Amino acid sequence: EDNHSYYVSRVYGPSEPRSRELWVDVAKANQSQVKVHRILSNTHRQASRVVLSFDFPFYGHPLRQITIATGGFIFMGDVVHRMLTATQYVAPLMANFNPGCSDNSTVAYFDNARSLLSSPGTVFVVQWDHVYLQDREDKGSFTFQAALHQDGRIVFGYKEIPMPVLEISSSQHPVKAGLSDAFMILNPSPDVPESRRRTIFEYHRVELDPSKVTSTTAVEFTPLPTCLQHRSCDTCMSSDLIFNCSWCHVLQRCSSGFDRYRQEWLSYGCAQEAEGRTCEDFRDEDSFSSSPDSSFSPFDGDLTTTSSSLFVDSLTTEDDTKLNPYAEEEGLQNNLSPKTKGSPLHLGTIVGIVLAILLLAAIILAGIYINGHPTSNAALFFIEYLPLPISSLTRHMPASCFHLRDFIDSIQAQLALAGTL
Repeated sequence: EDNHSYYVSRVYGPSEPRSRELWVDVAKANQSQVKVHRILSNTHRQASRVVLSFDFPFYGHPLRQITIATGGFIFMGDVVHRMLTATQYVAPLMANFNPGCSDNSTVAYFDNARSLLSSPGTVFVVQWDHVYLQDREDKGSFTFQAALHQDGRIVFGYKEIPMPVLEISSSQHPVKAGLSDAFMILNPSPDVPESRRRTIFEYHRVELDPSKVTSTTAVEFTPLPTCLQHRSCDTCMSSDLIFNCSWCHVLQRCSSGFDRYRQEWLSYGCAQEAEGRTCEDFRDEDSFSSSPDSSFSPFDGDLTTTSSSLFVDSLTTEDDTKLNPYAEEEGLQNNLSPKTKGSPLHLGTIVGIVLAILLLAAIILAGIYINGHPTSNAALFFIEYLPLPISSLTRHMPASCFHLRDFIDSIQAQLALAGTL
């Protein structure tokens, strides 16, 4: 058992019954609660956003949305950027997996909530099933999962690990297992006035020993209390946690200053506010003291500026995992049935089909109207401005079109008669 400040981890080996107890058998679960993500199961280096049925506490922060990646990890950040593999992850085994290279490979998830509209679930499981390493298919398939529990526990389960993790190449993709979180700070950009640069700082990481990631093993992370769980000044200031918890009266928040809310902590001068002050001092303050603007966001402003990766470890290449642009439901199947290959229907194709149908319907309706009203302005305009002489059109009409020829001849006769009047 290892203490990592924010979590306590415990590794269960193949001979320990607990390792089998922690494995969630997705195949035996209620199949209406199991979703195979069709897009992730057929692509390489892709990620897709998924909504949980419950708030999952990650490093003390309640999260409702996560991002599942084909590369064996879950991105836990709010702001998607180019380096998803660098930090803010839950990674049972991050590596260069390509589910698209085999029909048997799937990326599925399971939420035991009856539905998102009913009572929330208690566990959310992501399973990478029979996935292969890119260009290393000969090494065999990997099957593993990550389970996020409502109480904050995180469980990594490993069913099939066909090769030592230390032998997996990191030349094209990072290889690691563990947890990580970071916060973002916005600073003025020296190059572009009125713009700000987003800098990401990793404040904590848990790294698993790769040699312990083997078949039929499990790792359980139990969360430890954090400053963020305290909701009042008294409980915050009397906390005996290893963190130096301080109470920010203007934000009504307990924090060590190192969490995802650091931007607000700095913007409102919370560190200076708490120096040498007690909860009694805050209670004695004017009850009409100013409070923070409810519309404030630490990420207001231009977020299209440079993203500086000060925390990035020595990777040999930038990660190019792309966020799936399609809605969550577009890439799902409702059970663990074999996946079917095929690209999603693009919006442009759908619009083109609809426009073609509308144009065809307009032509048919116009023809019906002209046939019923041969002397109307529309019919006369049609005859007068045909791009080719009517005689040249009717000359080459087959016998089956004699009714149309007769119709046009009758219109021409009426036009001639009208010209003599």
